[in-house]
Amino acid sequence: MGQKRDNFYLICFLHFLHFSSLIHCLKSKLDESLEAILHEHAFRVMLHRRPHTGALYNASLPANLAGMKVSAVGLRSTTLWRRGANFSDFIIPPQTLPVPYVKRLLIVYHNLGNCSSLYYTLSGYSLKTPVIGFLVYDASRFSSSNMSKLELDTRGKLISVGFQNSAVIKQSNQRGKCAFFGDTGEVSISEMSAPDVCCSRNQGHFSIVVPFKKQQTWPFWIMGFLAGFVGLILVGLAATMAVRSFLGKRTQEMEKEADEGEYLQTYWITSSKMPRAEVTRTQPILESTTLPNPKLSWYA
Repeated sequence: MGQKRDNFYLICFLHFLHFSSLIHCLKSKLDESLEAILHEHAFRVMLHRRPHTGALYNASLPANLAGMKVSAVGLRSTTLWRRGANFSDFIIPPQTLPVPYVKRLLIVYHNLGNCSSLYYTLSGYSLKTPVIGFLVYDASRFSSSNMSKLELDTRGKLISVGFQNSAVIKQSNQRGKCAFFGDTGEVSISEMSAPDVCCSRNQGHFSIVVPFKKQQTWPFWIMGFLAGFVGLILVGLAATMAVRSFLGKRTQEMEKEADEGEYLQTYWITSSKMPRAEVTRTQPILESTTLPNPKLSWYA
């Protein structure tokens, strides 16, 4: 029986691991499919409008993605090196180059709006701002929608991420932190550089988060002390009541014995019945008939 039970637990554990890995894969696929859909609409705008370099264009999204915002801007690498990029709440500093180097690049900006918590969660924290982010692609061949991703080399400088809804955090009197969701799945928490600004060295997605409020709990020793003190009081009260009950019963028994041990006769006076004790007379003592011998007188 013991071996069968151990095998059962092992099978359950393996199924749990498989289920967990399946959930992780489904979430990864969901993120990848969302990214693909958003970028497809961003690429369509850039392909159909013949966009101007350095101009930001907003993409139209289907009804099932209502609340999200996607925009894109095409830049030359030389422009990015000289001026940087300041679009859609992100400031990429000057002297930044794409890696690997290409002549033209496309920056796609995301704002997941009220759907942020459906795609990004962080254990122990809650999102207080929408998840925003950006990714960089090779736009050398703009006729193709299958563009490869690029990295950015900022030469040690930081990319600034601004949040317009940080007033919610100020009203809640909670200190927010910066959450970074990397393109490859990594997650990190850092302090905010300003009340509504986060900084990063890489592209990805960002949000301001606050830790969940924990209910204040008493230490175990305080709870044990209080429980013992209350228990001691209850035991004392119970002992006092028991002693009083015992003494009361004893007093009643003594009074009953006293009442039963003394018998009093009764007699009536007019219409009232009164107790009367038995008459006990002192036994008479007969006087002696002989007189004591008189003392002899010296003069007799």
